[in-house]
Amino acid sequence: MQHRIVVLGAGYTGAVAAGRLARRLHRADVAITLVNPEPDFVERVRLHQLATGQTLTPRPLREMFAGTGVALKLANVTAVDVDRRTVTVTPVDGPEQEELEYDTLVYALGSGWNDGGVPGVAAHAHDIASRPGALRLRERLAALEAGRPVVVVGGGLTGLEAATEIAEARPDLDVSLVVRGALGDWLSQKGRAHLRKVVGGLGITVHERTAVAAVAADSVTTADGRTLPAEVTVWTTGFAVHPIARATSLEVTDRGQIVVDGTMRSVSHPDVYAVGDAAMAIGPEDKPLRMSCASGVPMAWQAADAIAARLAGTRVPHVSIRYYQQCVSLGRKEGLIQFVTADDRAKDGALTGRVAALYKELICKGAAWGVANPTAGLPTRRRHVVRQETGSRAHAEAAA
Repeated sequence: MQHRIVVLGAGYTGAVAAGRLARRLHRADVAITLVNPEPDFVERVRLHQLATGQTLTPRPLREMFAGTGVALKLANVTAVDVDRRTVTVTPVDGPEQEELEYDTLVYALGSGWNDGGVPGVAAHAHDIASRPGALRLRERLAALEAGRPVVVVGGGLTGLEAATEIAEARPDLDVSLVVRGALGDWLSQKGRAHLRKVVGGLGITVHERTAVAAVAADSVTTADGRTLPAEVTVWTTGFAVHPIARATSLEVTDRGQIVVDGTMRSVSHPDVYAVGDAAMAIGPEDKPLRMSCASGVPMAWQAADAIAARLAGTRVPHVSIRYYQQCVSLGRKEGLIQFVTADDRAKDGALTGRVAALYKELICKGAAWGVANPTAGLPTRRRHVVRQETGSRAHAEAAA
């Protein structure tokens, strides 16, 4: 009887986990199914580029997992029953729901836009937490006339990248950035100085130590009563995890993240593993890992290695999960690499300018290559078959 592994989500963490499992478990008695609603892998770290009109490299999941033995099911996950070990999905090509049974589940549904409960955000603001959101913003920005005001709310990595990308791509727009604290207050002195230099050079107006109380169709109202004109508001104040885990009997945090041990295994249901933004895992200095690709990819490695070892009855390896740097693109020509401690605190050292932009580009390309080549080094005896499931149909194809 085959051991059925179902991976939910094909973002960075889900795709990496599925590929690593295929590499570790090239056995006939293991079946791996990857469930995702979109046919392509989305480089989420580049969505600010997509929003400003740039073209991203298409990465069809079917091509990425061809010859790996991973079955791709294009479907939306609608429910998970961890007591019955089933996942309910709705295939993208039909309205009828299906139920998938599993022996091991890898939950990698990630996170999405978080409106923070601020009045007007859901109705009037734009997001770049998803490809549809980025494409909607792209269309709206393209329709703006010169001189119109754009307000980006949020001074984290996403907000900085969105504001600088928009200001560089559309220097004719009036771009503002609203941040709760000081601009780049988590950076080193060198990092903060470079950030201010770039932001100033792009003509971005920064409203520091400012909270937003409400968003309207043409303005942003601050907590101290000011009104900022905003033909377009981009909301980047954080992410909310997918709600399905909270509806199960899994142990979750108050944010809805699945609580896992050091091997990414659920502390309440040992046949469930969670990786990426969907999981609450502890990192260096007993601090929770932050939602990021830098955390998610090694979490996926750890989960896949642990699953493979437990199925084989061998010692479970432990992947080192720590931080080295925070990479920030500031448009296409400028960047900032803030070197950090293992627990993500800024060091004095930082790389800036064009070299930093190239450095980040290499990091992004490396991450995408790892996802696009999930089973590099997989023995050839397993690479002759690919199973593609769309709806209820499965196809076996000989690899080209």
